Amino acid sequence: MIDHVSIAVRDLAAGTRFYEPVLATLGYAKLIVRATTVGFGKKYPDFWLNERRSMRAADADSGVHVCLRAPDAAAVDAFHAAALAASGASDGPPGQRPEYTPGYYAAFVRDPDGNRIEAVTFLSGGR
Repeated sequence: MIDHVSIAVRDLAAGTRFYEPVLATLGYAKLIVRATTVGFGKKYPDFWLNERRSMRAADADSGVHVCLRAPDAAAVDAFHAAALAASGASDGPPGQRPEYTPGYYAAFVRDPDGNRIEAVTFLSGGR
C-alpha cells in the first residue's frame, strides 16, 4: 500500500492555488504548510507538493501520473471542472472507460506544471 505521493511544482504558491480547490472536490484539505512543501489529505497529509523552482514543465509523455479515488461520479465531474477553472488542462474528460475495467469512471487533467492527475470512481458493476 502506498502511504503518500509527492509531486514537483515550479511555484509552490501557484501550485497550492491550483490544488486546493481541485483536491477539495475529493475531500482533501491543506493540512501542512512549510517553506518548500505543502501537504494535503483527509486525515493526514498523503498528497504533497514540493517546490522545485528550476524544473521545467513535465513533458506530455513523461509518465508522471497520479490517480486519486473519488467517492462518486459527481466528484469526478467536479474534480475536472475545478481543475479547468484553476488553469489546468483536460487530458481526458469525465466518463466511463470500459477498456480499463467495467464501471471505471474517471477524468484526467494536467496541472500548470504538466503533471497528469486523475480522479476515478467505480460505478456499479465495477470493482
